[in-house]
Amino acid sequence: MALYLSEEDVKQVLTMEMALDGVESAHRDLALGRACDTPRARSRLPQTALHILQGALPEQGILGYKAYTSNRSGNRFLVHLFDAASGRLRAVVAADYLGMMRTGATSGVAARWLARPDSTIAGVFGAGWQAEGHVRAICATLPLEQVKVFSRKADKLQDFCRRLSEQTGIAVVPAQSAEDAVRGSDVVGTVTTAAQPLFDADWLEEGTHINAAGSNALIRQELSEATVRRCAVIAVDSVPTALAECGDLLPLLEKGRLHERQLLELGDVIAGRRAGRESAGQITLFESQGMAIQDLAVAWRVVQAAETRGLGVALPF
Repeated sequence: MALYLSEEDVKQVLTMEMALDGVESAHRDLALGRACDTPRARSRLPQTALHILQGALPEQGILGYKAYTSNRSGNRFLVHLFDAASGRLRAVVAADYLGMMRTGATSGVAARWLARPDSTIAGVFGAGWQAEGHVRAICATLPLEQVKVFSRKADKLQDFCRRLSEQTGIAVVPAQSAEDAVRGSDVVGTVTTAAQPLFDADWLEEGTHINAAGSNALIRQELSEATVRRCAVIAVDSVPTALAECGDLLPLLEKGRLHERQLLELGDVIAGRRAGRESAGQITLFESQGMAIQDLAVAWRVVQAAETRGLGVALPF
């Protein structure tokens, strides 16, 4: 029988280390030809949109999809996992918390492979739900001593920094300005819904790694064209997805100032098929749009851990 896991079940077992392991495994499998991923499809109504991402990880024994709806009342996420050999439904997993952790973990994996390994200072734009996973992930993968967070929602910023300091054991502090968040930072993360660039390209230090996690539509742009053009390495989840959704890159691609062949897939770097950072002074960029196989790999680890602990409810099919 299939298993249903609620948000509370997921929170009981999912750790950032588990999420990092799942995401990295998915990217490696894809690079080695051991996975397939279908970019997001959307059905839109005036009030509500349905989004579906699907893929398969046969080496891990699973295939499935994530479906979610977006509405003014909120977003609702579910991951469906099927057994790769029999096609039988294995689990349905509530995936709001899972998605936050997976999104953060993807930035963490990118930082592990593209940031300078001696990075100690990070600057992050955003203090919302997704930014929480981002901060937790980079703190888990780099020897950070301080994370500076900038948000226009000042009322939430103090509480965000306090909670994340407690969770990570690292000093998470409010940045005084956007410029303060960027200058002196070894890693810069953007986790917003911004429609205009968040910072000036000239503020970036040599050797900075940028994780851009919010620009998943043409109407969203967190980075300026000047910032992207300063980057010696531009990595993405998947080239087809980036070409369809990445608001930071599409304007440059359309103008011929950036070419598809310049984009690296993160999995190719992990698998050793392509070089990532080649010198300490390079500025590197990872653009994150999200992939089904990331969610599937993390959800499968959650299901296995939940089964060990006897969590969840059996579904009658």
